[in-house]
Amino acid sequence: MERLDVAVIGGGQSGLAAAHALRGQGLKPVVLEASDQAAGSWPYYYDSLTLFSPARYSSLPGLPFGGDPDRYPHRDEVVAYLLRYADRLDAEIRTGHRVREVHPDGDGFTLTMADGSEAGARAVVAATGGFGRPKRPALPGLDSFTGRVLHVTDYRSPEPFAGQRVVVVGAGNSAVQIASELALRSRVTLASRAPVKWFKQRPLAGKDLHFWLKATGLDTAPLGRFQKAPATMAVIDDGRYRAALAARAPDRRPLFTGTDGTELTWQDGTTEHVDTIVLATGYHPDLAYLAALGALDGHGRPRHHDAASLTHPALAYMGLEWQRSLSSASLRGVGRDAQRAARRLAARLTAA
Repeated sequence: MERLDVAVIGGGQSGLAAAHALRGQGLKPVVLEASDQAAGSWPYYYDSLTLFSPARYSSLPGLPFGGDPDRYPHRDEVVAYLLRYADRLDAEIRTGHRVREVHPDGDGFTLTMADGSEAGARAVVAATGGFGRPKRPALPGLDSFTGRVLHVTDYRSPEPFAGQRVVVVGAGNSAVQIASELALRSRVTLASRAPVKWFKQRPLAGKDLHFWLKATGLDTAPLGRFQKAPATMAVIDDGRYRAALAARAPDRRPLFTGTDGTELTWQDGTTEHVDTIVLATGYHPDLAYLAALGALDGHGRPRHHDAASLTHPALAYMGLEWQRSLSSASLRGVGRDAQRAARRLAARLTAA
């Protein structure tokens, strides 16, 4: 059986940042990516997705994003950037390698691939993010709704929904952005348990919000230790989305209370026909391949502190929301977390 130094599971932004940091510590990571390219989930996001952080704050260590640093890159620009990063990375990347299970093996691990092949590893970095495990909360009557229900994972563009009555569930950036573009072709309601919270894209002196997050230190503050449950982030807005909601395109309502076929009942008692419900309700960590290690809690969440596994010293996590700070799951922040995790793993493996 092949023996690897460090197996990095996932070849998106988190896995690439981890591999870069591990190389900097003198280790030899091998990145195992399930798809046919090292770009993570980015190729599968909706067509109009645009970063809410400028290019100058949206790169991984060692390679600036390029172009106008103040522009907000499109999804396809991010994909091209990650592919360029992977091409320049001094680490082996194996695409088409889906890890099915990880088992303990002495002081290290055995990884079983989807095709049944195996490899050993002294250490493992779980960097698969959450895109593969959409969060589908228990909403009133959703199981009996006979219209179409889809998660934003499966949403690409508004054209297939033209003329429909659509309800988008959620109050974060994706929910507001998708509801607003759907409202150009459909009658749309944004439904959420609480009102939308807003951050101005350029709050002071014409500077982007991310300038102030960096200047104040909030972007890197270790707030993850206080984050007991996933938080709904405020919507970062240049004014267009707040204006869209003010114009009721989409309108915003409290969450519906039940369904009957394709009829939704709202909190004021009114009912109406709805064609499609779009769940913009986030994701769970996609880590089922670690179940055999006992490294996850009863909800499938990793048992860790600051990316270090609490059950296996040679296991680290990368790209989790609020792993350490509010930027941990972002292009701008994952590199910092990766450097910390790589230093710990290098010290562990050197001492072993």
